[in-house]
Amino acid sequence: MRRTTTAHRWLSAAAVGAATTLALTACAGTSAGGDNLELSDEPVTLTFTWWGNDVRHEITQELIDAFEAEHENITIEPQFTDWSGYWDKLSTSVAAGDIPDIIQMDEKQLSTYAANGVLLDLGSLGDNLPLGDFPDAVLGTGALDGTQFGVPVGINTYTYMVNLDILDSLGIEVPDDESWTWEDLQTVAVEVTEASGGAIVGSQSWGFEDGGLNNWLRQHGESLYSDNGDGTVAATEGTLAGWWENLLAITEAGGTPDPSATLERESGGLAESFTATNQAAFGPWWSNQVSALRDASGQNLVALRVPTTGSGDASAYYKPSMFWSASSKSEHPAEVALFLDFLANSEDAADLLLAERGVPANEKMREYVTPKLDEVNQEVVAFLDAIAPQVGDAPPATPPGGGAIETIIDQHTQQVLFGEMTPDEAAASFIEELQRALDDAAV
Repeated sequence: MRRTTTAHRWLSAAAVGAATTLALTACAGTSAGGDNLELSDEPVTLTFTWWGNDVRHEITQELIDAFEAEHENITIEPQFTDWSGYWDKLSTSVAAGDIPDIIQMDEKQLSTYAANGVLLDLGSLGDNLPLGDFPDAVLGTGALDGTQFGVPVGINTYTYMVNLDILDSLGIEVPDDESWTWEDLQTVAVEVTEASGGAIVGSQSWGFEDGGLNNWLRQHGESLYSDNGDGTVAATEGTLAGWWENLLAITEAGGTPDPSATLERESGGLAESFTATNQAAFGPWWSNQVSALRDASGQNLVALRVPTTGSGDASAYYKPSMFWSASSKSEHPAEVALFLDFLANSEDAADLLLAERGVPANEKMREYVTPKLDEVNQEVVAFLDAIAPQVGDAPPATPPGGGAIETIIDQHTQQVLFGEMTPDEAAASFIEELQRALDDAAV
């Protein structure tokens, strides 16, 4: 998901804060017993919660039906909602001691729930949940201090989308994404705006979520958070300021929309974006959004590598679309392991999931399912493979409280675009506010 409304982001941040406070009343997470787990012959009910749209809900119900058909004594009780209400609902369940057995988990929330004893150590499931077909670098994104709290479902990467039909109509060549820089992006974006007489802007704006910021920091040899797990913001003021200075430069040159138009479209979601409505030739998006964007636009959109500062080796990274996690309080760890194994490792589940939750993180399942994907998602798989030489280790895990970044980054970018803060002021304020959120979660 690229972005929710500002109100929704406040809700998410508040929900995470509530989850942190409420979960502190729980004892530490438990282990499940390793290879000694035994399935029950009696009826067992597992609760399973996830977020998503109607398409995801339908596919997930098909997964549940397929699993239940093979295990007649196990019932999976679905609990789902959209993104905006998900974390509030989950924190309420945690506070009531009614934690779902299976939890669809987001990277920004994983450490918060794990640190407060909500999530099961999946390593304690032993051979009941084999994870050998997941690359170490990808599997590690669901681990904290060596403990596996989440199984990556799908992978994607940050991209710069281009509308080939727009460039072709204006007689503008597609940049070489293996070598282009941010200066090159500004040049071609301004060229598009001018060639179209302003009817089309060169690039959709950015700065409203942390994917692009993570990429920028990696291009400068930095990361958002410390890699030693001490819950500190590691990004420097200078590099953060440079990110907003870069955004201001292209905006003032006419390569991106007027700030007020940007904010209006940002609150409207993917379908109303400049990219989806063919009013921008370029735009930053995640690779798993190519299909939805192409469907919405009706034009030929393809993913390019993100522009770099000129030294972008290993600046790209694979981000888990989400994780499968489990409750540390589940009374049925053997059945939990069985269901997670089905979701993560079975061809039956892969046939239903395809790429709906991202390109499979399980390499064996990715190889199995790729020929069955539609043309667009096969292109996404090819793109993920092509950028492999530029992919480095995943960024340090988001510490507890880090879910607040979505609101913090949104507000600071708005203030920079409207001249209410300079990039230097925004950088200092951003670090202070984000660190405060991390410190508050650690109390």
